Amino acid sequence: MKGTVGELGEFGLIRELTARLTTTPAVRIGPGDDAAVVTAPDRRVVASTDILLEGRHFRRDWSTAYDVGRKAAAQNLADIAAMGAVPTAILLGLVVPAELPATWPTELMDGLRDECQVAGAAVVGGDVVRGDTITIAITALGDLRNAEPVTRGGAQPGDVVAVTGWLGWSAAGHAVLSRGFRSPRAFVEAHRRPEPPYHAGPAAAGLGATAMTDVSDGLVADLGHIAEASKVRIDLRSAKIDIPSQMSDIGTAVGVDPMQWVLNGGEDHAIVATFPPDVKLPARWKVIGEVLNPSALPQVTVDGASWAKAGWDHFGDNGDAE
Repeated sequence: MKGTVGELGEFGLIRELTARLTTTPAVRIGPGDDAAVVTAPDRRVVASTDILLEGRHFRRDWSTAYDVGRKAAAQNLADIAAMGAVPTAILLGLVVPAELPATWPTELMDGLRDECQVAGAAVVGGDVVRGDTITIAITALGDLRNAEPVTRGGAQPGDVVAVTGWLGWSAAGHAVLSRGFRSPRAFVEAHRRPEPPYHAGPAAAGLGATAMTDVSDGLVADLGHIAEASKVRIDLRSAKIDIPSQMSDIGTAVGVDPMQWVLNGGEDHAIVATFPPDVKLPARWKVIGEVLNPSALPQVTVDGASWAKAGWDHFGDNGDAE
């Protein structure tokens, strides 16, 4: 496709974007009307929203538009899975400059569509607006399928803490890209296109998970939300957390302890949950800690000691760059 977004025009852009979409049985009315209609069989809808801003959450010199689409969908659909729900649909709000090549938003839509297909969802509508900075707003919807939602507030002393998915890979990839390199490719790709274990959320709910979240801001930070909501202390055991040899090599090369990436790095969107101690967990789940009575304030400790460095904070010092 040649030309810019401005040359294509609002309605021309909308036609190009919607023409690339697929659907699912949950979608009764998709793009093209005043609103979409998505089934909600148990009469409850799980909803989450997120915003990505160019320069803060993605860089066009690091990631293609397709990468950004996959990432934008993944981080929102992971929130749905972390409630124990099955993702069904996403809505897109897109702000783009008029001079942006028209191929960029269409490739973005390809990424959104393909990530939705991985999760079993569909893009069902949205809006496009002209603006100075590329901004992507996603609203994700999900279906509990007659199960109860798994919140952050149900962890009990004696529960085990288990995780499934990648930890620290995106942060290691960010470190590689920040230094002008593009390999090891697996870690760079983990930063560009996270791979949340969508199936694990509803499966954890079925196994009796007492609390659950996805790792978007860092393992310690996100477990801190569970500790606070549940009024417990969570202690992680570093010896139970696997660090791949290639991640250790990257850490040596850039002078960073890879455990920092594992405990503080976000955007992997692994699923971490607490379970009663007698639950038999599938092999994909790795037990990495336990839930304890709070000794003072609810907190997360590592090997019994406080872990000083926090995870991602959009309004903190680490929120100023991608």
